[in-house]
Amino acid sequence: MTNDNQQKMEILGNFSLVCDRSDELAQLIEEFYLELINFSNSQTTPKLILAEREPVRFLAGFIAAYTAKCPVFLCNPNWGKQEWQQVIDLVQPDIIWGIEERRGDMVKWGHGDMIHNFSASPTHRVPVSHSPTIMIPTGGSSGNIKFAVHSWETLTASVRGFTEYFQLQTVNSFCILPLYHVSGLMQFMRCFTTGGKLVISPFKELESRLLRKFEPAYFFISLVPTQLQTILQNSNLTAWLSEFQTVLLGGAPAWDEILEKARYYQIKLAPTYGMTETASQIATLKSDDFLKGKVNSGQLLPHAKVRISNEKGEYLNNNQTGNIIIQAESLALGYYPLVSNLQTIAPNFLTDDLGFIDNEGYLNIVGRKSDKIITGGENVYPIEIESAIKATGIVTDVCVVGIPDKHWGQAVTAIYVPKNSNHSVVEIQNLLRDKLSKFKLPKHWIPVEKLPRNSQGKINRQQLQEIALETLKNSKK
Repeated sequence: MTNDNQQKMEILGNFSLVCDRSDELAQLIEEFYLELINFSNSQTTPKLILAEREPVRFLAGFIAAYTAKCPVFLCNPNWGKQEWQQVIDLVQPDIIWGIEERRGDMVKWGHGDMIHNFSASPTHRVPVSHSPTIMIPTGGSSGNIKFAVHSWETLTASVRGFTEYFQLQTVNSFCILPLYHVSGLMQFMRCFTTGGKLVISPFKELESRLLRKFEPAYFFISLVPTQLQTILQNSNLTAWLSEFQTVLLGGAPAWDEILEKARYYQIKLAPTYGMTETASQIATLKSDDFLKGKVNSGQLLPHAKVRISNEKGEYLNNNQTGNIIIQAESLALGYYPLVSNLQTIAPNFLTDDLGFIDNEGYLNIVGRKSDKIITGGENVYPIEIESAIKATGIVTDVCVVGIPDKHWGQAVTAIYVPKNSNHSVVEIQNLLRDKLSKFKLPKHWIPVEKLPRNSQGKINRQQLQEIALETLKNSKK
């Protein structure tokens, strides 16, 4: 790269960015790239933590890191001290890009600064390859943060699968999800590699900033269920959302109430199934199928295959529920640090998800193995009970967990946010009796003001189990 404008345009191609300070993108790429090259000339190729909060600076840093062939770790600027301690110990970065304000004893970073007051651990290095590695965070809502190791090839394989599935030459996207997360990053990748337009806006500023001067008919937008729920409570935003070419929905299971409402307003919703390890979606229900009443994760994108197996590893037939195994060109190389025969994702990636493929080739998700509740010898999956409870219309949010019980093994426990105080638990139970088997009915009901969810809408079940145990313990006093 040089200061020559023509070369800058070659890097960006036909890609167009619309956000605050987007006119600075090319210049920022140049500055960031030179910083990396100067570091490489004096030392080794630097390991980079990218935690820029401003979208244009984040994207400039990401493009510069790829161009300079530097391994880059995408990080959430909102992580707390404990999470950053994990990350710094694991990564041992050479450069940190991002400006953060810290409270109490937290450090304050400047662009290009190093963190010096974290305890050191042995350095881990990603093996040198012809393609720079891109580490995308996963986990963190409960347990340790991990980084799925991707490459430009795995990310662009996901883009190819997406464009072939939707029969597109160019992808335009309206992004309200964080760029450090796979769901936000892949929106950039689709637009960048196909020469499309990427519009970025904070979710809370949708109505005030962009509705009057933005035409969504040729754009995709990606939402998590909690965002969709919020939009559907605003008539102006609901009408606006219905104009989009496609509304991708992922990140967490959606409940029937918001799906039915989206269908009522003719929102071209496309529920998806995917994860950080697969560089976002590998299955998507097309909006035409959704509007016709189908409720599942759709058919597989062309770059991916799914097999269903039992506990013995034997492949199952259609309509048989079992473990979901994924093969995909977009599959991550492993988890950081990549060590031979250790923590490497196999060509057949066994997920924590349970599901089946029906006779039409649609993927149906039943639940997660790790969330399974065994009560009185019966297997119970929270997603079924949660959907039934939400369908009563008496709660605004709910999570079902298993609490240790000396008689049942585990007791099915519903932690819920009541819609109003006029409804009783007895009313909910009466509505569920014809919907669920007796052993699936919650034995404990715990009302709360709010469920702990991360930015993607995923619930912290571990925290809720602790809340439930404490509440039940206090109720016995």
